[in-house]
Amino acid sequence: MTGLDGFKPDVPAPDEITGPWWEATTEHRLVLQTCSRCAREDRRDRPVGVQHPPRPLCIHCGSDELDWVASAGTGVVDACTVVHRAPRADLAVPYVIARVRLDEGVVLLTRLQEREPDEWRIDDPVRVAWVDLDDGRALPVFVPAAPSAAPSSPETKEGS
Repeated sequence: MTGLDGFKPDVPAPDEITGPWWEATTEHRLVLQTCSRCAREDRRDRPVGVQHPPRPLCIHCGSDELDWVASAGTGVVDACTVVHRAPRADLAVPYVIARVRLDEGVVLLTRLQEREPDEWRIDDPVRVAWVDLDDGRALPVFVPAAPSAAPSSPETKEGS
Protein backbone atom coordinates (compact mmCIF):
# COMPACT_ATOMS: atom_id res chain seq x y z
CA MET A 1 0.00 0.00 0.00
CA THR A 2 1.29 3.45 -0.78
CA GLY A 3 0.44 6.79 0.77
CA LEU A 4 -3.01 8.23 0.26
CA ASP A 5 -3.98 11.88 -0.13
CA GLY A 6 -0.47 13.22 0.36
CA PHE A 7 0.20 11.13 3.49
CA LYS A 8 4.00 10.94 3.33
CA PRO A 9 5.12 12.20 6.73
CA ASP A 10 8.58 13.19 7.79
CA VAL A 11 9.81 10.62 10.28
CA PRO A 12 12.82 10.68 12.60
CA ALA A 13 16.03 8.95 11.60
CA PRO A 14 16.59 5.52 13.15
CA ASP A 15 18.87 5.42 16.17
CA GLU A 16 20.41 2.61 18.23
CA ILE A 17 17.08 1.96 19.97
CA THR A 18 14.63 2.30 17.05
CA GLY A 19 16.91 0.93 14.30
CA PRO A 20 15.66 -2.69 14.43
CA TRP A 21 12.03 -1.51 14.35
CA TRP A 22 12.64 0.69 11.33
CA GLU A 23 14.64 -2.06 9.59
CA ALA A 24 11.67 -4.45 9.95
CA THR A 25 9.38 -1.87 8.37
CA THR A 26 11.46 -1.99 5.17
CA GLU A 27 10.13 -5.56 4.82
CA HIS A 28 6.60 -4.61 5.92
CA ARG A 29 7.06 -6.52 9.18
CA LEU A 30 5.64 -5.16 12.42
CA VAL A 31 7.87 -6.05 15.36
CA LEU A 32 7.56 -5.33 19.07
CA GLN A 33 10.19 -5.01 21.73
CA THR A 34 10.11 -7.72 24.42
CA CYS A 35 11.87 -8.22 27.73
CA SER A 36 13.58 -11.54 28.43
CA ARG A 37 13.54 -10.97 32.20
CA CYS A 38 9.77 -10.34 32.27
CA ALA A 39 9.19 -13.41 30.07
CA ARG A 40 11.17 -15.54 32.56
CA GLU A 41 9.14 -14.17 35.48
CA ASP A 42 5.91 -14.67 33.46
CA ARG A 43 3.73 -12.22 35.34
CA ARG A 44 0.13 -13.01 34.40
CA ASP A 45 -1.30 -9.65 35.53
CA ARG A 46 -0.03 -7.82 32.40
CA PRO A 47 1.33 -8.54 28.94
CA VAL A 48 4.62 -10.34 29.46
CA GLY A 49 7.32 -7.77 28.75
CA VAL A 50 5.99 -6.43 25.44
CA GLN A 51 6.32 -2.70 24.77
CA HIS A 52 5.99 -0.05 22.09
CA PRO A 53 7.43 2.39 21.17
CA PRO A 54 10.97 1.02 21.44
CA ARG A 55 12.88 2.09 24.54
CA PRO A 56 16.33 1.41 26.01
CA LEU A 57 14.87 -0.29 29.12
CA CYS A 58 11.82 -2.43 29.90
CA ILE A 59 8.96 -0.26 31.14
CA HIS A 60 7.84 -3.06 33.48
CA CYS A 61 11.04 -4.12 35.26
CA GLY A 62 13.80 -1.76 34.09
CA SER A 63 15.88 -4.51 32.47
CA ASP A 64 17.97 -3.93 29.37
CA GLU A 65 17.44 -7.57 28.26
CA LEU A 66 15.36 -6.52 25.25
CA ASP A 67 14.74 -8.34 22.00
CA TRP A 68 12.27 -8.21 19.09
CA VAL A 69 9.34 -10.45 18.17
CA ALA A 70 6.99 -10.36 15.20
CA SER A 71 3.52 -8.98 15.83
CA ALA A 72 0.46 -10.59 14.27
CA GLY A 73 -0.43 -7.09 13.07
CA THR A 74 -4.02 -7.43 14.21
CA GLY A 75 -5.97 -5.65 16.91
CA VAL A 76 -8.89 -3.35 17.59
CA VAL A 77 -9.54 0.36 17.48
CA ASP A 78 -9.09 1.57 21.06
CA ALA A 79 -9.88 5.25 20.40
CA CYS A 80 -10.07 7.42 17.30
CA THR A 81 -10.70 10.93 16.08
CA VAL A 82 -11.46 12.45 12.71
CA VAL A 83 -9.11 15.25 11.69
CA HIS A 84 -10.92 17.97 9.74
CA ARG A 85 -8.18 20.60 9.79
CA ALA A 86 -4.87 19.39 8.39
CA PRO A 87 -1.61 20.39 10.09
CA ARG A 88 -0.06 20.79 6.63
CA ALA A 89 -1.52 22.13 3.42
CA ASP A 90 -0.57 18.99 1.45
CA LEU A 91 -2.73 16.64 3.57
CA ALA A 92 -6.27 15.97 2.42
CA VAL A 93 -8.93 15.97 5.11
CA PRO A 94 -10.80 14.38 6.69
CA TYR A 95 -8.65 11.49 7.92
CA VAL A 96 -8.66 9.31 11.03
CA ILE A 97 -5.99 9.09 13.73
CA ALA A 98 -6.43 6.20 16.16
CA ARG A 99 -5.04 4.23 19.03
CA VAL A 100 -4.93 0.60 17.96
CA ARG A 101 -4.59 -2.02 20.68
CA LEU A 102 -2.67 -4.91 19.16
CA ASP A 103 -3.50 -8.49 20.10
CA GLU A 104 -0.17 -8.52 21.97
CA GLY A 105 -1.52 -5.82 24.32
CA VAL A 106 0.46 -2.75 23.24
CA VAL A 107 -1.06 0.39 21.77
CA LEU A 108 0.07 2.09 18.55
CA LEU A 109 -0.87 5.61 17.57
CA THR A 110 -1.61 5.33 13.87
CA ARG A 111 -3.82 6.24 10.96
CA LEU A 112 -6.92 4.31 9.85
CA GLN A 113 -7.57 3.90 6.13
CA GLU A 114 -9.84 2.20 3.56
CA ARG A 115 -13.09 3.30 5.21
CA GLU A 116 -14.97 6.57 5.35
CA PRO A 117 -13.87 8.52 8.46
CA ASP A 118 -17.31 8.51 10.11
CA GLU A 119 -17.65 4.72 9.67
CA TRP A 120 -14.94 3.81 12.21
CA ARG A 121 -16.03 2.63 15.66
CA ILE A 122 -14.29 1.67 18.90
CA ASP A 123 -13.54 -2.10 18.97
CA ASP A 124 -13.53 -2.40 15.15
CA PRO A 125 -11.11 -5.20 14.24
CA VAL A 126 -8.14 -4.03 12.18
CA ARG A 127 -5.01 -5.37 10.50
CA VAL A 128 -1.76 -3.66 9.60
CA ALA A 129 -1.09 -2.23 6.14
CA TRP A 130 1.85 -0.10 5.08
CA VAL A 131 2.60 3.36 3.70
CA ASP A 132 5.97 3.27 1.95
CA LEU A 133 8.32 6.17 2.58
CA ASP A 134 10.80 7.56 0.07
CA ASP A 135 13.82 6.23 2.01
CA GLY A 136 12.71 2.57 1.90
CA ARG A 137 11.15 2.50 5.35
CA ALA A 138 7.40 2.21 5.85
CA LEU A 139 4.81 3.33 8.37
CA PRO A 140 2.17 0.99 9.73
CA VAL A 141 -1.41 2.10 9.17
CA PHE A 142 -4.47 0.03 9.89
CA VAL A 143 -7.36 -1.08 7.71
CA PRO A 144 -10.50 -3.13 8.43
CA ALA A 145 -9.60 -6.71 9.34
CA ALA A 146 -12.43 -8.03 7.19
CA PRO A 147 -14.32 -6.36 4.38
CA SER A 148 -17.48 -4.76 5.66
CA ALA A 149 -20.54 -6.53 4.34
CA ALA A 150 -23.01 -3.71 4.69
CA PRO A 151 -26.10 -4.66 2.68
CA SER A 152 -27.36 -2.11 0.22
CA SER A 153 -30.63 -0.61 1.30
CA PRO A 154 -33.49 0.03 -1.15
CA GLU A 155 -34.16 3.31 0.67
CA THR A 156 -30.86 4.68 -0.58
CA LYS A 157 -31.90 4.59 -4.23
CA GLU A 158 -32.04 7.93 -5.92
CA GLY A 159 -35.56 9.35 -6.03
CA SER A 160 -36.85 7.38 -3.02
